[in-house]
Amino acid sequence: MRVSKVVGGGVLAVSVLTGGCAGSARDPEPAGEAPAAAAASEATGAAARMVVGKAPAAVNGMPSVVVLEPQTPREFPPLDGRPLMDQVTQTFVPAVLFVRTGQPVDFMNSDDVLHNVRVREEATKSGTFNVAIPTGQIYTHTFERDGFYDVGCDIHPGMAAQVIATSSPHAALADAQGNFSFEGVDPGAYRVTIYSGTERIEKTIEVTGPVTTVGGS
Repeated sequence: MRVSKVVGGGVLAVSVLTGGCAGSARDPEPAGEAPAAAAASEATGAAARMVVGKAPAAVNGMPSVVVLEPQTPREFPPLDGRPLMDQVTQTFVPAVLFVRTGQPVDFMNSDDVLHNVRVREEATKSGTFNVAIPTGQIYTHTFERDGFYDVGCDIHPGMAAQVIATSSPHAALADAQGNFSFEGVDPGAYRVTIYSGTERIEKTIEVTGPVTTVGGS
């Protein structure tokens, strides 16, 4: 499932789009299939649930990061695709990349010059990896811990980016005004963590109805 970056859809938007199509008429399902139909209906209802709220506005041009984590640990389906951070015209693209902890991430060099990728865990300042990537090559890494990771290139010191690894699929950047939203959230209790500059804000919510609103600071 993809998360929403709010541009006005988590950091650097990724939003889940849901859709449907009209079905044609058919004979009623046998009685034995009723539980399956009920389960499908329940799943559809869960997918329609949204969590919306407002975080602090962007600080020095950096929007708030919002992470929605279930209070009871659960397994989430793997990502549909592999996240990619590229190097184009001596710039990391995207500047902020959300990845899932424990799942592979690709780092690519699309420039015609040699780059290296140096990654450090922000909380501990410890090195995660530092590799040279020739033109057209890809390096794959799996982040094993949730957290913020600073990305740089020693060859071109002006290049900088950030990777945000989370175990939850619900992680995004708010927009410049602080608005954020998540779609397809299963019902239950969640912890909402908001990172704004050096500030960390935590709230707890219960997702029940079609739309759950996270209260202000």
